[in-house]
Amino acid sequence: MAFFTSYDKDYENHEIFKQLHLFSNFYSNLSYSTMNHITAGVKNTFNIDSYIFSSIKGTIDSIREILSKGRINDAYALLRKYYDSTLINIYTTLYLKKNSNLENFIVDKINNWVEGKEKIPRVGAMSKYILNSPVTSDLTPLFYDNNEYKCSVFENIKERCNSHVHYNYFTYMLLNDNELFIKNKVSILGKFSEDLMEIFILHISYLFYINDHYMMVNDYIDSIDLGLTPEPDSQYFVAPFIQEIYDMILKPRRPDVAKLIKDNTGMQLE
Repeated sequence: MAFFTSYDKDYENHEIFKQLHLFSNFYSNLSYSTMNHITAGVKNTFNIDSYIFSSIKGTIDSIREILSKGRINDAYALLRKYYDSTLINIYTTLYLKKNSNLENFIVDKINNWVEGKEKIPRVGAMSKYILNSPVTSDLTPLFYDNNEYKCSVFENIKERCNSHVHYNYFTYMLLNDNELFIKNKVSILGKFSEDLMEIFILHISYLFYINDHYMMVNDYIDSIDLGLTPEPDSQYFVAPFIQEIYDMILKPRRPDVAKLIKDNTGMQLE
C-alpha cells in the first residue's frame, strides 16, 4: 500500500493554500475595519458583523490547518460551517435592515440570538428569507434560480458537505486517512477549492451590495475620532484590501455581480 505524506508536492503546493491565506487576511481586515460601525437593532453598542467576520476567519484558518494534514473529509465539515456562517450574516443583515427603525429600536429576533435567548432560524428558513428579500431583488437572480428556491451550485455544495459529514460514501471516509494514497486526491482538493470560492463570492457580493459602507477606508472614521476634518469625500474611499478582492476575484469571476455592485453604490470602486 502506498502512503500519502506531506512531501506530496502536487498536494502541498496546491493553489488552495494561497486562497485560504488570502481569505483569512480578508476577513481579519474586514473585522477590524467594521468594528466601529454600530449594529442598529441590538442592545449592545458593537458591530455583531465584526465578530462574525473574525469567527469566519477562525473557520478558514481551521480549514487550512486540517487540509495541510491531508484530511479533506474533516475540512468539508468546516466548509459547511463556513457556508452556514455566510447565510447567517446575510440573513441577520437583511432582517435588521427591514425591521430596525425609530419605532422599533430593538429587533427582538436578532437581539435575542445575540444574547443567547433564541436560536437562529434553520438554514432553509434563512435561505427563503434571503431569496424573498426586496432589498436584494436585483442581486438574487444572479445567484439563485426560481426552482423552488434552489440553486444548483449552492445546493450541490451543501449536499457535498453533508455527504462528507455523514459519510454517505465509503470513499469520503477514506479521505480522512492521510496515510492512504488516493490517486484523485488532488483533483478532489481542486473541487473543494471551487466550492470555497463560490461561497466566498456569494458572501462578499451580498455583503457589499447591502452594506456598501463596509467598503469604506478607515481614514474617514479615524479623522473624526481624532477631532480632525476628514479629507473631502473620503467617506466614499474604498479600503485597499477590498479593492484588491474586487479586482482579483469578483470582476474576473463574476463581472455581472461586480457591475451591479458598482452601479448601485456611491463608493469609489475602480
